[in-house]
Parts: sequence; structure tokens; C-alpha cells
Amino acid sequence: MRTIDTIYINGRFLQPHGKEEAPLFNPATEEQIGTVRLGNEQDVDDAVRAAKAAFASLSKSSKAERIAMLQSLHEAVAARVSDLTDAMREEYGAPAPFIGFSVPHAATSFLQMAKTLETYEFRRRIGHAEIEMRPAGVAAAITPWNSNYGFICNKLATAIAAGTTMVIKPSEMSAIQTQLLTECLHAAGLPNGIFNIVNGYGHVVGAALSAHRDIAKISFTGSTATGQAILQAASATLKRVTLELGGKSPNIILDDADLDVVIPQVLGAGFANSGQACIAGTRILAPESRLAEIHDKLGKAVAALKVGDAIDPTVSIGPMVSRKQWERVQSYIRLGQEEGARLIVGGEGRPEGLDRGWFARPTVFSGVSNDMRIAREEIFGPVLCVIPYRDDAHALEIANDTVYGLQAYIFSADIDRAKRMADRIDAGRVVINGAPHEPAAPFGGFKQSGIGREFGVYGLESFLEPRAVLS
Repeated sequence: MRTIDTIYINGRFLQPHGKEEAPLFNPATEEQIGTVRLGNEQDVDDAVRAAKAAFASLSKSSKAERIAMLQSLHEAVAARVSDLTDAMREEYGAPAPFIGFSVPHAATSFLQMAKTLETYEFRRRIGHAEIEMRPAGVAAAITPWNSNYGFICNKLATAIAAGTTMVIKPSEMSAIQTQLLTECLHAAGLPNGIFNIVNGYGHVVGAALSAHRDIAKISFTGSTATGQAILQAASATLKRVTLELGGKSPNIILDDADLDVVIPQVLGAGFANSGQACIAGTRILAPESRLAEIHDKLGKAVAALKVGDAIDPTVSIGPMVSRKQWERVQSYIRLGQEEGARLIVGGEGRPEGLDRGWFARPTVFSGVSNDMRIAREEIFGPVLCVIPYRDDAHALEIANDTVYGLQAYIFSADIDRAKRMADRIDAGRVVINGAPHEPAAPFGGFKQSGIGREFGVYGLESFLEPRAVLS
């Protein structure tokens, strides 16, 4: 049993003022593996005070000084990749392919932002005005459990590049991962107060940060409902906000696609991170002319996927993060059947041979219309819907008929045709034929998938305020 009983403020590991504790579990075994002591409003005040004091110097630091900090953070995190991997596997249960991407990505996010910073001009001239991009002020980052390292490192890297100090509230469900990552960040030897980390519940620590008068900027990743609450609280002091929220991404198979190549990619997008991903392509849009063939290939491919403990490198789908999340997924599988959708594969309960752990059966529904709740609401688990379409125009109509607009996927043998489709999709990112992640490209959503963008120059400028001096 691990006991996490410290938070990190002003360069020191301290016991929080908060007395409440939360249990920590291994989702593959359902066993409790630790406890975390949670912070409260007093801890938020202390963390913000430290960040505010450090802001005075960091905001005036040179580009070279910030790049050196980012390089030190990269080295400190990269030095413990093995430990970080083990902690993520135990506390979260993500399968090997996801951990294999997300842990190195967390470390390299500091180098990516350093690269962005190298060529960024904080001063420029427009006519007879001198424009200066200034740090917005002390920032807060509120991060979820489904990629703990990546969200913390990316947001912190961007803040430091902008000359902004930060208070981070990670998910209390990821406290073992957070503790280890905090040790890494501490080892980088940055000046005290540049980053501060307070474990705590969203309705306590998150709410206190959202309303705090000395927080100028909030960067949040999580559910749309929580993002709405943060936006409302932040409005009282006109905080700048970046919100990366939910999604119900269309996963479009065009009628010219090579299904033997495409079906594994479609499932990779749909079941990414065991389905616990805002970018998961959970609405598979299939041409009516090839519907039976697609149903057959999906059923066979999903049946061959291995579900289980991520300690096995051949596992494709791990457990849901908690009993609550497992029960949520089960409720949607029941709902889909009640709505009249048909199971191609999967269904309620655990996969065969697994009698413990929060494992859900990878499930694909057919006979789905886009007005069903399983097609409109974010399930956050390995549950996909196949929605038939008549032609390209109909596919676009279905793809855009959603309150979300985070990411979309298109698969086609004709790249120009796919690009023409992409031009008409309302989403912050469109991925064609499984193209790899581009860390310098902006990431964020249209509609209720969020406000603002992260990564690269777009992410950097979300922590900056332009000021014009006319002479």
C-alpha cells in the first residue's frame, strides 16, 4: 500500500492542510493499492501565493533561460521512463501501445515547446506600433486521469515557455503517477514556485482555482460538464481559459477503402486508450453499399482483440479506470439495446475468462441512427456504433450532426477525395488514413468540445497577452 501524504508547493513536498483521504486502486485487480491525502482551499491559497511570487522573475526571464528549464525538465522525466511506465500500468491499466506512446510523449513535450520557443518572436512591429507578447499571469492547470503525465507535462511546458508560473490540480485518481512525476519535475532543479501541485477533488481544489482572484489563466482538460462549470466560475474575474473537452468523433469509411487495411485502423481510433479518450472515433460511418462486409470484418477483428491486464504486452484493451466508469459503460451497452441497436460483437459484463477487474467487453453496435443516445453521448469506454450513410454528402451531414467537434477520422484510397471531405467537417482536427500525431499542430475543439488550442505556437499564445505601444 502506497501512502501519498504530501503536495508540492514552492519547491517543497509538504503535508496538505486538508485532512480528507481518497483510496487508490489497481483497476485490473480491483485491489486498493494506496491512499492519497487531499488538499483544500488553504493549500490552493498557499500554492497560488508561491506561484505569484515566482512569476515576478519568470515573466522577465530570457528565452534562453526558459529553454534551459525545459531541457532540464525533459532530462529529469526521461531519466525515469521505466518507473513512470510501471506506475501508469499499475494505477491506470492502459495497454502497452498507449503507455509506449504517452510516457515518452510526456518527456518530449518539453523539447517540443523548447523548439517552438526558439523561433517565436515576443516582440514585433505593426505599422507604428510595437507589439509585445506578455505572460498572461499565474496559471492553473486542471488535468484528468486518462493521460496523467502527458497533460501535466504539456501544460507546464507551455506555461514555462510563456514565462508563466503554474498551479496544477491533477486527478486524485492518479496520485501515485503524480507523485512520481512530481519527483521528476523537482529533480530538474527549477527555481521555487514556478510549478506547484495540489492533489484534491474538483469541487474543492478545482473550484478554488477557478474562482481565485490571483489566477489569470486556466487550462483544463476533461468533461464538457466540468468545463462549463469552470467557465462560469472563471467569468467572475474574466480569466482566460483553454478548455479541451469531450468528443463523439466520426470515423468515416469511404466506399473506396481497402477494408483489410482500414478496419484495424478504424478500431485503433475507436478503442484508443481502451476507449477512454476524448478523441476516440466512436461513430463508425459506413457506406450502405458495403455495410454487410464492414459488419463482418468488424465482428471478426473485435473478437480477436485481447482484453486484460496491461502487464501482458499483447493486450489491446485494458480495464476501465474505476468501478464507477465500468458501471457507466455497462449502462450504455444496456441502453443501446433498449434503443433498438443490435450487437455485432460484445455486450454487457466482463470478457470471458476475466472474473475480476473493471474490464468491459469491446462492443460494436449496428442498426444505429444518429439520434440515439449511444450515438450522441460520450461513453468513454470500448463501445462503438456503426451508422450507415448513402453517399458522401450524407456522411458529412451525419458527421457534423453532433454537439461535439474535437477530432474526426477519414479513410479512403483517394487522398484528394478524403481532403475534400475533411474541408467540410466541423472539427478541430481531421486525421486522414491514420496519419501520425503532429505535436506542433494546434489541438482543440469546435462547439462543445472546447475553447482555445494547445500545442505549438497556438498553445503558447494562449498563455500570452498582446500589448501595443504606439509611438
